[in-house]
Amino acid sequence: MRKKNNLILLGLSLVLLSITGLSCKDKTAFTPVTGFDLQRYLGTWYEIARMPFSFEKDLVGVTATYSLRPDGKVKVLNQGKILSLTGRLSTAVGKAKFAADPATAHIKVSFFGPFYADYIVVELDPEYRYALVISSLRYAWILSRTPELDPAITEKLIGKLKAYGLDTSRLIMPPQE
Repeated sequence: MRKKNNLILLGLSLVLLSITGLSCKDKTAFTPVTGFDLQRYLGTWYEIARMPFSFEKDLVGVTATYSLRPDGKVKVLNQGKILSLTGRLSTAVGKAKFAADPATAHIKVSFFGPFYADYIVVELDPEYRYALVISSLRYAWILSRTPELDPAITEKLIGKLKAYGLDTSRLIMPPQE
């Protein structure tokens, strides 16, 4: 029953995020990375920082793993531990597709039915070691291929969030394993 309630809450949260993402006019101000290579982006990314998001409330050790699906879309597996690195694992599985050109890092992600939210990679290390993703002025993530990211790089990415107009005082930096 608890798992069913969590899934219902997740679904409702994602519907609200999708609706917010679809109705936000601010997303047009985000410039996606071009020359994007999905094959290089696939795999596991560690969440270094995020803006508060209801599904991720109380989650630490968060990762996102991307893999190809048989239908050509991307499988998105988000995982995190509840309250502590030894806490219960929480997972969500979604799908993603390109908003337009596959060489442009503007992706649409869905965890619930036909509702998709923007996932715009605005900064990507040439070696695909870290990424800055923005969905709207309220949702953003700093991701890394490793559980730790050089503090100077993290600060540079936070500066980019500020330049885009995000309130970085709201950033959460959850512990990683």
